[in-house]
Amino acid sequence: MNLPPLIQAFVLHFGEMGGRWGVNRTVGQIYALLFVSDQPLNAEQITEALGVSRSNTSMGLKELESWRLVRKRHLPGDRRDYFSTPEDVWEILRILAEERRRREVDPTLTMLRDVLMETPVSSEEQHAQSRMSELLHQIELLTAWADDVQRLPNEELLQLLKMGAAVSRLLEFKGRIPVIGGRRKEG
Repeated sequence: MNLPPLIQAFVLHFGEMGGRWGVNRTVGQIYALLFVSDQPLNAEQITEALGVSRSNTSMGLKELESWRLVRKRHLPGDRRDYFSTPEDVWEILRILAEERRRREVDPTLTMLRDVLMETPVSSEEQHAQSRMSELLHQIELLTAWADDVQRLPNEELLQLLKMGAAVSRLLEFKGRIPVIGGRRKEG
């Protein structure tokens, strides 16, 4: 890699994390490089900085575009495409949440709704449908909450996050979550 040590450490870490996030190492590295770059980069600059093949760079950029995590730009007098990430970290986090939901949660909700429309023929299927119904209900509650959070202005979202466990104490104080033996009653 042709990068300063601090940037190289960040890029290498994102490459390692890429596999855990469901993308390959190069995609993680490309994103990290673009995220910390003070200017948009073209594919040749990315290829040179990371020491990867041009085809890997191209495929990685397409993957990041499909996630809406990079933006293609054109510079005056230059025919090449340049890429950058959104400047606002909150926007990046919102995009990631939306894309993960679209790719992972929504298909599960669709499957659960479809399965729950079927008539069970055995007690085993009735039990399974009951469990799936509980799961569907909880995921729908969580996604509705996530939708509400996504719409919060950045300042309010930051305040909510800073409150942390104070939110549960506030709910306990208001009597919305019964406390039994010093612990919240579940359910």
